[in-house]
Amino acid sequence: MENHIDRAYANARVMDFDDSARIVIMSDCHRGYGGWADSFSVNQNNYFAALRYYERNMFTYFELGDGDELWENRRFSDISAVHCHVFWLLAKLYDEGRLVMLYGNHDIEKKQKPGLMNTYYDATKTEACPLFPGMTVYESVVLRRRPDREEIFLLHGHQADFLNDSLWPLARFLVRHLWKPLQVVGIKAPATGSVHTRARDKTEKLLSGWASANRTLMIAGHTHRPVFPEPGQSLYLNDGSCVHPRCITAIELASGSVSLVKWSNKTKPDGTLYVGRDVLAGPYRVASYYRRAAANRAADGLTAAR
Repeated sequence: MENHIDRAYANARVMDFDDSARIVIMSDCHRGYGGWADSFSVNQNNYFAALRYYERNMFTYFELGDGDELWENRRFSDISAVHCHVFWLLAKLYDEGRLVMLYGNHDIEKKQKPGLMNTYYDATKTEACPLFPGMTVYESVVLRRRPDREEIFLLHGHQADFLNDSLWPLARFLVRHLWKPLQVVGIKAPATGSVHTRARDKTEKLLSGWASANRTLMIAGHTHRPVFPEPGQSLYLNDGSCVHPRCITAIELASGSVSLVKWSNKTKPDGTLYVGRDVLAGPYRVASYYRRAAANRAADGLTAAR
């Protein structure tokens, strides 16, 4: 599947950034229609609170695919109507030029149907409102840091998963007609990369191997498992998902450094419930990943020469 990752890298939209940039990266929200099969519902308040924080603090929001569950649900309009408060905030970010959206396997229709997300129904106004008119949804993005031109390769990650990439129509059929009814009665779908350990591990190995072989820092989603190695350990990072049982996870890029964070429900001493942010790992300088990778290669070369 490396040729599919190569294709995504070759066709990636290149965007420059510098150490003044504030970027938050999330994926795998799987926003649904609000029913029992909507995995996003349990974390919608955590997600909205996090997005509100990033909007107020002038972050640009990158969504790395599977933002909307378009395998289980046939109509995007149903999803945007149920979660209209979320889409109101996303529309605000888009209007301000602070929203970049990639597609994954579960929302590949965003690529195939231009105009799918032009409008949404705002329940507070009881009318259709502009959402993302004219938006380009990318397969991948390369963030290029000025002035050193160090790269961060962003993609969903299904490109390393044969079933969910090359055979995605079959995978969608299974999810829509078999796994969704099981999920409604409380049984998790066993054939997705996020649940099936062997498939997940294989996908992560391919993504990590590509990053190492191409000496490029990569951030992906798809597997739902956060991965955040220290510099020198690996060049593959994963932002996790927004459908963890009790939290959502994200990767923040600020002041030239990356951090893995989570947002979850917390309580104050008086019992008041609130949504709070915790740093799980980092911050690590982007440049340090490249310095340590270069040092490791030099050390390996010296060992081989001996």
